[in-house]
Amino acid sequence: MKKEEKTNVMRVLEQKKLPYKSHSYEPDASMSGAEIAALLGEDPDKVFKTLVTRGKSGQYYVFVVPVGEELELKKAAAASGEKSIALIPQKELLPLTGYVHGGCSPIGMKKPFPTFVHETAREFDTMFVSAGKVGFQIELAPSDLEAASACVFADIV
Repeated sequence: MKKEEKTNVMRVLEQKKLPYKSHSYEPDASMSGAEIAALLGEDPDKVFKTLVTRGKSGQYYVFVVPVGEELELKKAAAASGEKSIALIPQKELLPLTGYVHGGCSPIGMKKPFPTFVHETAREFDTMFVSAGKVGFQIELAPSDLEAASACVFADIV
C-alpha cells in the first residue's frame, strides 16, 4: 500500500490538531481552478485559489478567493488598508512563500502574511484550498482555516 504523501500544509494542520481531508488529482499545468473543482466533484464556489499581492506600502498580503472569481484589487486594497494592491510577479512566488504557482496555500508559507478569505467561504461547512503542492488539495472548515492562518473574512471579489 502506498503511503499517503504529506505536504507541509498537512503537517501544520496536524501540529495544530486541526481536522482536514486531503484530496489528490493528476495535475495538468493547463488546468483551471474550475477544472480542478470538477475533478474533485465539487462546487467551484467551495474550491479556493490563493493569490499573493504587494500593497503600495511594500507589505505582502494573501487573498483566498473562489476559483471561478477574480480578486477585485480595489476591494483587496480597502480590506488591507492599502492605497493600492497588485499581484506579485509569478517568479517572486516561490522565494517569498515557498510555494510554486498552482500549489500556493494560505497555510504554512515561509513567513506569515496578513491573509484575507472571501466571505462566501463561511457559507460552507467545508472549503478546499491547495495543500501546498500541485495536485493536492485539502478540505477543511473555514473556522479551521482561520485558526491555521489567522485570516480575516472580507468581501474581496
